[in-house]
Amino acid sequence: MADELSGPQIQSLKQLLLDRQSELKALDEQGASWRNTVELDQQSVGRLSRMDAMQQQEMAQAEARRRTNDLARIEIALKRMAEGEYGWCAECGEPIAYRRLEIDPSAHLCIGCAA
Repeated sequence: MADELSGPQIQSLKQLLLDRQSELKALDEQGASWRNTVELDQQSVGRLSRMDAMQQQEMAQAEARRRTNDLARIEIALKRMAEGEYGWCAECGEPIAYRRLEIDPSAHLCIGCAA
């Protein structure tokens, strides 16, 4: 069974969350142009090129949805930290192992409840 997280462990995990949050926001800004509407002007773009552009657009939109989901999980984890609830399983109330949180600092379930 895992022990309660120490102050330095929480600070380390908080920094991981903040770093990941910054990285995701930067990636979102970079990928914004790929999510723009694909022009349907056959004069400037051939049919296959347009299909490629539409596929790239769909992949960029899917990636943006994943980033939005990850950012929401990070926000929830930071809120749980502020409320003193971080590191405890949201389902069973048991502590979440530090090694699990090192891998995914936004995890809100212990390994038993996540399985």
